Amino acid sequence: MSVREAAARAAVLRREIEQHNHAYYVLDAPTIPDAEYDRLFRELQDIEAAYPQLLSMDSPTQRVGGKPLPEFSPVRHVVPMLSIRTETDTEPTGARAFDARVRRELGLAEGDAAIEYAAELKFDGLAINLRYADGVLVQAATRGDGETGEDVTQNIRTVRRIPLRLAGAAPAVLEVRGEVFISRPDFERYNEKQRASGRPTLVNPRNGAAGSIRQLDPAMAAERPLSFYAYGLGETRGWDLPTTHAGVLDALTACGLPVCEHRAVVQGAEGLIAFHARMREARDSLPFDIDGVVYKVNSLALQQRLGFVTREPRWAVAHKYPAEEALTTVEAIELQIGRTGAITPVARLAPVFVGGVTVTNATLHNEGEARRKDVRIGDTVIVRRAGDVIPEVVSVVLDKRPMKADGEPLHAPFEMPATCPVCRSAVEKPEDEAIARCSGGLFCPAQRKRALLHFAGRRALDIEGLGDKLMEQLVDHAIVKTPADLYKLGLVKLANLERMAEKSAANILVAIEKSKRTTLARFIFALGIRNVGETTAKDLARHFGNLDALIAADLDRLQQVPDVGPVVAASILRFFAEPHNIEVIEQLRAAGVSWPEGEPVAAASSPLAGKTFVLTGTLPTLTRDEAKDMIEALGGKVAGSVSKKTDYVVAGAEAGSKLDKAQALGLSILDETQFRELVSS
Repeated sequence: MSVREAAARAAVLRREIEQHNHAYYVLDAPTIPDAEYDRLFRELQDIEAAYPQLLSMDSPTQRVGGKPLPEFSPVRHVVPMLSIRTETDTEPTGARAFDARVRRELGLAEGDAAIEYAAELKFDGLAINLRYADGVLVQAATRGDGETGEDVTQNIRTVRRIPLRLAGAAPAVLEVRGEVFISRPDFERYNEKQRASGRPTLVNPRNGAAGSIRQLDPAMAAERPLSFYAYGLGETRGWDLPTTHAGVLDALTACGLPVCEHRAVVQGAEGLIAFHARMREARDSLPFDIDGVVYKVNSLALQQRLGFVTREPRWAVAHKYPAEEALTTVEAIELQIGRTGAITPVARLAPVFVGGVTVTNATLHNEGEARRKDVRIGDTVIVRRAGDVIPEVVSVVLDKRPMKADGEPLHAPFEMPATCPVCRSAVEKPEDEAIARCSGGLFCPAQRKRALLHFAGRRALDIEGLGDKLMEQLVDHAIVKTPADLYKLGLVKLANLERMAEKSAANILVAIEKSKRTTLARFIFALGIRNVGETTAKDLARHFGNLDALIAADLDRLQQVPDVGPVVAASILRFFAEPHNIEVIEQLRAAGVSWPEGEPVAAASSPLAGKTFVLTGTLPTLTRDEAKDMIEALGGKVAGSVSKKTDYVVAGAEAGSKLDKAQALGLSILDETQFRELVSS
């Protein structure tokens, strides 16, 4: 094609690719399959390679990162990036104190109207200033000392949530302030991948975000799962400034910039208190870390009247929550044996209140992590707990380490033992894996207990009443050694166990009998095959339709199943190659455990195939698990949150914010009767 034709096609591709990026990374609503996106991206790369003169700063191909930098250049902020005052009083009195200060500065009497505030979240990441000239991202800088930051433009270009070109009319200059962060799910996925490959992990999401942006090699920043939310402005020229802070955020959203949905305009101190409490309750369910909320006087005119004091705005404050990190000491380092034999070092701690709960132990993940952090008995450590994440040791306070008289540490570094501390079987650690494992299998009581608990778990065979304490007794007394032994239990043997009444024993036997009727997907998941989770078990059941076909499958056939690669396929082959595993399966079948035969779980013709559901509230007759099973049996998916890509929301009694969001988005909302009608169709 001619240069003119190439330029026109490149412009179309850039616009289209950025629209898809916005839909995927900002709206969480993909518009095309990955393969089609890759095709468009490669076409643009080919054009720019053939016509280098057409390469532009706002091209999506420039997100991969440039050459490593020798150092970061200083950037002087036209409008200083000042910090805001922190209110450390985490109680409602903190919000009331801020409101009282603002009213006093504005000269308002007690009977005057309440002040309108914009309330938003305080993200735990790295503050960034984005400078757009004529709508194109030309520079990104850190806060630095507020007056001068560092030029991190190449690294910021790798963050796909940040548009390289603004949508709509392009002002001459628009500086956008916001926070770069790493979400908790992305942080866990990244660290798990790093551990599996024996590479260094990130300490916590905040340090990970800050360290990623300050990488001299942009290619390394591009590997990190960075996100971004805009929350304010720097310099603006040729831009119609709204009259309120909330209006500013709405305008930034219209420009294609991601702005957090968890914000509100409230009236007076009581409105601030309600927002603080609401976000504190939601804090653990958020996909990212926050350490508080931010209150700002909503009117920009009032902000100007209030001004600044000692370089902090009088019109804003950060209202903190209790810290999610705390100091404590390591009393012991013990080993925890998982159901697949994975050995995890666990630090037993002096009890410490952190993240809303008392923590007495924290994971060290694996031998490599324990040695890299050099955690030893007696050390003072920083412990972190965020949301539902298992507490972990972040780092050691080295100047508090117990020392001998000769200056050497009192305790030796952690070492993985050569044999399992429970069954004395050999400990194995393949060269390409970070995790050491006990080779004892079901012979190891630790694995046996966990494997049996997994088998009886709610998402597996769902045997109600078989909890940790009872399973410990069954295994310790050698009553149960394999899952099949559960179906041989009698009333007398159960009732004779410690703290087991005859009625409780009878209820457990009823639950065991009920569990015999299950689904193929649940049975596969219950077997505890390494690397086979609940979703993979459903994929396997859907693909093969019966257990014998799965057992007989070879490596190639297994890899035809969606999301089953060579590692998962090899785990499945190894499991079914073990004669004792096949023997247990046959014993379970002989005991009467069964499922509908020939159950490809989702026919392609099902009206629910590929549809996304969200369940909220309490349904009259169905449990959430029962509704989920019905959806997945017909090829649908159940998501935890409502978005534009949700097809149906099934709402019961006391449905909360998910129902509100579904109504705002105009989604299809079903009650139980309508849901059953849809399923039966």
